[in-house]
Amino acid sequence: MNENGNIGARLDRLPIAKWHYQLLLLIGLGMFVDGFDNYMGGAILSELIKNGWSTNYLNAAFISSTMIGLFIGSILAGLAGDHLGRKFAYQLNLLIFGIASLAAGFATDMITLIILRGVMGIGLGAELVVGFGTFSEFVPARVRGKWTSLLSLLANCAPPVALLVSYFVIPAFGWRTMFIIGGVLAIIVWFLRHNLPESPRWHESRGEYDKADKIVSQVEADIEREKGIKLPPAVADSTGTPPVVKKIAFWSLFRGVLLRRTIVASAVLVGMNTLVYTIVNWVPTIFVQSGISVTKSMGMMTLIMLGAPIGVFIASRTVDKFPRRSMSSFLLLFIGVLGYIYSLQRSETLIVILGVILTVVIYIYVCLACSVYVPEMWPTEARLRGMGVANAVGRISAIFSPYGVAWLLSNYGPTAVFIGLGVVVVILAIIITTMGVETRHKSLEQISEEVGI
Repeated sequence: MNENGNIGARLDRLPIAKWHYQLLLLIGLGMFVDGFDNYMGGAILSELIKNGWSTNYLNAAFISSTMIGLFIGSILAGLAGDHLGRKFAYQLNLLIFGIASLAAGFATDMITLIILRGVMGIGLGAELVVGFGTFSEFVPARVRGKWTSLLSLLANCAPPVALLVSYFVIPAFGWRTMFIIGGVLAIIVWFLRHNLPESPRWHESRGEYDKADKIVSQVEADIEREKGIKLPPAVADSTGTPPVVKKIAFWSLFRGVLLRRTIVASAVLVGMNTLVYTIVNWVPTIFVQSGISVTKSMGMMTLIMLGAPIGVFIASRTVDKFPRRSMSSFLLLFIGVLGYIYSLQRSETLIVILGVILTVVIYIYVCLACSVYVPEMWPTEARLRGMGVANAVGRISAIFSPYGVAWLLSNYGPTAVFIGLGVVVVILAIIITTMGVETRHKSLEQISEEVGI
C-alpha cells in the first residue's frame, strides 16, 4: 500500500496501540536517564564540598560547564537530527553522556570532572530536543498533546528518583557510584533503543518515500493484527501526491516566516527556564535568609516539589482542550500573580501550601511549553534545528537569570524577586499573544504548509 505523500495522514489515523506505548517507553527511558544524570549533580557537588575534593568556585565551574554543554548539545542535536536522522541523533546523544558519565566515575581531579561534565552536558542537552521532537512525529494529531505530556511525565519523574538514590548511594558507596549508575543506565537504554524506527515523516521530508512507506506499512500491519481490524484509507491533507522536497537552511530560522516562530518558541522556553531555575534554585536560599533552618528548608522544598509531577499529569489531561497560544499566555500571567502572593506569605504552612500550588501551575506550563507547543511549531525539515535554537536561547537565560535574582534578593528582598519575575512573564506573555501561532489539533503537515517555505 504505497501512498506516497500521505505518510502523515496514515500515521494520524492510526488507533493507539502497543507500538505507541513502546515508543513512549523507549524514548521516555532515555529522557528519564537524562533527567537522572542532570539532577544528581547537586547532590554530588554537596558531597564534593564536604570531603574537600572541591571548592565553591570549582562547583560553580562544574555548573557552568554543564550549562555550556547543554547549550552546545541543543544546537548540535538540531543539526544532526534534521540532516542525519532522528534515530542517529537520539542514539548518539545517549552514547555521549553514557560514556562521559562512566568516565566521570573514574576522574582523578576536579578539573577533569568539570571537563567530563561539559561533555555529558552535550548529550544531556541533545536528549531534550531529540526526544520531544521525534516523538511528536509519531503520535496522531488528535492526541499529540496528551501523549507528549505523558512523555514529559516520565522525564519529570527523574529528579525525585535521582535525589532519593543519591540519598542512599552516596553515603554508602561514594559520589563516583552515581556517575557510574547514570552511565550504565544510558548504555542499557542505548541498546534497548536500537530497534526503534526512524521517523517516517523525516524520510518523507527528504524524498525517501519507499523507506517511509516500508516503516508505516509494517506498523499498519502490526496494528491490524493486534486490533483485529482493517484500517480505513488515509485521507491526505492535500492532494496525496509526493510533497516537494524542501531544503531549509539553518539561517532561515532567523528571517522571514520562521523568524516569528523562532522568537515565539524562544520566548516560551525563556519563560520555562526562568521559572524553573528561579523556583528550584533560589527558593531554599530565600527560606534560609528568612530565618528558616537549612533542614526545615529542604523538607519544605521537598514537599513543594511534589507539585511537579502533579502539574505534568494535569497537563496531560488538559493541554488538548485549550488553544496552545492562549493557554501559554494565561499560565504565565497566572504564575506572575500567584508568585507575588506567594512572596508575601510568612506562615510556614501557607508557604508550603501555596508553594505546591505554584509548582503545580509552573509544571503545567513546563509540560505545555517544552513537550507540546515548541515541537509543534516547525516544519519537519527544520523541526529539530528550530527546537535546538529555542532551547539554546532558553539555556542562555538560565545562565544569566541567577545573577539578576541574586542582585534583587541581596538589595531588595524576596518580594522584589517575584515582582521581577512577574515583569518578565508579562513581557513573554505579550510576545506569545501577539506573535504566537496556533497548532492544537493540526497535523504536522498542515503546520508545515502554513509556513509556506
